[in-house]
Amino acid sequence: MKHFVVIILIFTFFAASAQKYAVEPIIKKQPAQALLKKADASTTVIAEAKHGNPNIPMILVKGGSFDMGSNDSDDNAKPVHKITLSSFYIGKYEVTEAQWHTVMGSDLLCFKNCGNCPVGSLSWDETQLFITKLNQITGKAYRLPTEAEWEYAARGGSKSNGYTYSGSNNIDDVAWYDGNNGSDLHPVGQKAANELGIFDMTGSLREWCQDWYAADYYATSPSFNPKGPLTGTQRIMRGGGWASKAADCSVTHRDYALPRRSLIRCFRLALTL
Repeated sequence: MKHFVVIILIFTFFAASAQKYAVEPIIKKQPAQALLKKADASTTVIAEAKHGNPNIPMILVKGGSFDMGSNDSDDNAKPVHKITLSSFYIGKYEVTEAQWHTVMGSDLLCFKNCGNCPVGSLSWDETQLFITKLNQITGKAYRLPTEAEWEYAARGGSKSNGYTYSGSNNIDDVAWYDGNNGSDLHPVGQKAANELGIFDMTGSLREWCQDWYAADYYATSPSFNPKGPLTGTQRIMRGGGWASKAADCSVTHRDYALPRRSLIRCFRLALTL
């Protein structure tokens, strides 16, 4: 009987101690983990969930002037016109599947479960849903880059070397396109960066810009911080994609489409300084 009482007392002591010193389990809410575990093991993790707030590296693009467009390209890029921009930030990488999952709490997968691949198969309106929610989380004012900001950043800004593609005259150095992609989508940041340290502005997936498209806009564009036509039916896309020919991936090449979903469309963020 004494042994039984001793056992009861010991059990009561440890139970009370456990309750007294219990530590609430630390549960790191990382909704992107399921995606990241499936990512290529050699891939550097760019996005990590932090209480619903993704890590989005941004590059400062110092303001300046440049000649936008090309008289040697298709008619869409004519005429060449002088543009002056204020300083701004732009995403170092395209927004990834993991970042989308972290902010939106759902998956919008393009080709495969690859947390560090650019999130594709999305409409222009869906980019706005992401940006609205991200701004609510961060208290910042992220947005899409304007077409002029996009081209200036792709050219290398004030550090531009005048390359045909974003960071090189050799497209294979800086882009996944129809000549080397292997019919697959690749994680961001695997090719060389441009002069500003920005990745994948050539190839990968076409990137939505803020602007509406108008065929005559280059001829009438304001010279300071142009934001595109006031209205339209189609939105600007830039950079070409993994299925694009090299000629359609130059820093001056313009694409446009109805703002609806497509496998080959993605986005990167911008931020006013």
